[in-house]
Amino acid sequence: MSIRKRIASIVAAAAASVVVTTAIAQTAAPAAAPAAAPAADAKPADPYTLTANVGIFSQYIFRGLTQTDAKPAFQGGFDFAHESGFYLGTWGSNISWLEDSGACSGCSLEWDMYGGWKHAFNDDWGMDVGVLFYYYPGSYNPGFTRANTTELYIAGNWKWVSLKFSDSLGNTFGVPNSHNAWYLDLTGNYPINDQWTILAHVGRQEYHGSTNGFSNSQLNYTDWKLGASYTVNNYTFGAYWTDTNNNANVYTIDGKNIGRSTGTAYVQKTF
Repeated sequence: MSIRKRIASIVAAAAASVVVTTAIAQTAAPAAAPAAAPAADAKPADPYTLTANVGIFSQYIFRGLTQTDAKPAFQGGFDFAHESGFYLGTWGSNISWLEDSGACSGCSLEWDMYGGWKHAFNDDWGMDVGVLFYYYPGSYNPGFTRANTTELYIAGNWKWVSLKFSDSLGNTFGVPNSHNAWYLDLTGNYPINDQWTILAHVGRQEYHGSTNGFSNSQLNYTDWKLGASYTVNNYTFGAYWTDTNNNANVYTIDGKNIGRSTGTAYVQKTF
């Protein structure tokens, strides 16, 4: 069975200095001047942050695979983060791969919902654990498995390098009998300065099980990404190149290998 049926962060209150001056005369010294009245306390910092982002991409690449048939993607999301480390977020993008493969009608949206907990051990080391739900609404055609996917993930980071492991709780991106499919993501975002960042990534997607004699292991592949970005006034301009070693026989939709070598450019705004 082809992928057509499987494939989708204080404001510290500044204490006012109290200055006491004394005057010394040739006769008896007068009493010291009274201390200045302390400044009113600043408003405590909120224990949470709310951010949003919106972007335009020349295409949507996910784990090395184009989700929009190399056509433009409009993406955006919202994030809530608490000082305790807990966070919630949602994100969305247009897609086309489900309709292109004939699996679904009206399936032009990927809507992600996620939540978790982050903790920094010190300035260099941190960790992140959470759950992410990929939702693909639409009307699925008979014989096709819904692409909705739930993954648990755990990640560790050192300075600008992160290693993340994601494990699926059920069928994965429309692939039948694919429980516990996993993805390993090694990513580095090296800041050259306050504006420029270099990105390097390598990932491994693995499936298990089989369907009607078809081994899901034929869907396994490695992907990589190399790019750079420039940020100014909360705008990020970037570009990257991606490629995979996937099996073109099972990752071809409408005569095109969706994991082929390709470049992507984008502009994104953070609020």
